[in-house]
Amino acid sequence: MSQALQNLINLIHLEKIEEGIYRGQSEDLGFPQVFGGQVIGQSLYAAKQTVADDRMIHSFHSYFLRPGDSHKPIVYDVEILRDGKSFSARRVSAIQNGHPIFYMTASFQGHEESFEHQNTMPLVPFPEELDPQEDIMKKMANSLPTKLKKVFSTPPLEMKLVPLQNLPNRSSQVPVRYVWFRSNGKMPEDPFIHHCLLGYASDFNFLPTALQPHDVKFMGENMQIATIDHSMWYHRPFNMDDWLLYSIESPSASGARGFVRGHIYNRAGVLIASAVQEGVIRKL
Repeated sequence: MSQALQNLINLIHLEKIEEGIYRGQSEDLGFPQVFGGQVIGQSLYAAKQTVADDRMIHSFHSYFLRPGDSHKPIVYDVEILRDGKSFSARRVSAIQNGHPIFYMTASFQGHEESFEHQNTMPLVPFPEELDPQEDIMKKMANSLPTKLKKVFSTPPLEMKLVPLQNLPNRSSQVPVRYVWFRSNGKMPEDPFIHHCLLGYASDFNFLPTALQPHDVKFMGENMQIATIDHSMWYHRPFNMDDWLLYSIESPSASGARGFVRGHIYNRAGVLIASAVQEGVIRKL
């Protein structure tokens, strides 16, 4: 396991203050506010501490209420909504400076066998056919904050963006993005740590897809970019150690809001998760 991956796993783990109350540290990635994926991953970890071992996350729905301060810890307050025969529901409040910055409602379920179908993974080059991450980051260097450049010089997650110009009938101006990603090193066996890290990773590359048709940069000057809400569904077991494909599209942007949705597949084409997000995309 790389040191960067170990640091991220340590970040996801929370300190228990009392029953249902946890505290997590924050990571400064150079964004104006705390990275949303961090709050998602930590909220999932907090919720799971109150749920039976045989029940795993199958969905969450969340709202980002206020910008978080990346230099201060976050307190997570877990409310037990229901423990039924098949499902458990939890509500998590992430609190800084006495105010909620984020709410999540999460649902957990034990394993069941039933009907199965899924859509087909897009036909894109496999990660071995793409440029190394170091080469990709050099091309993107001018658009990244200094701290984020440092993070990606030794990243906890490897990411490879599929160049759209290499695909049939695609250009960089369409609101579509394909990204391969995996953990940078061997993960712990606990499947829930994989779930938390997938929640963390799902916030990368998401909202920027809504900007692609408009020739503006995600980190550009005079731009306000902020997540409003983020929902995710976990469909099938997966392993963060191996490459996963994030297939993202933005069907709509209007009213200073961008809407994006994504499907995550393993390299065998199995659909493991889906996500939806809306965020502010506004020129100042």
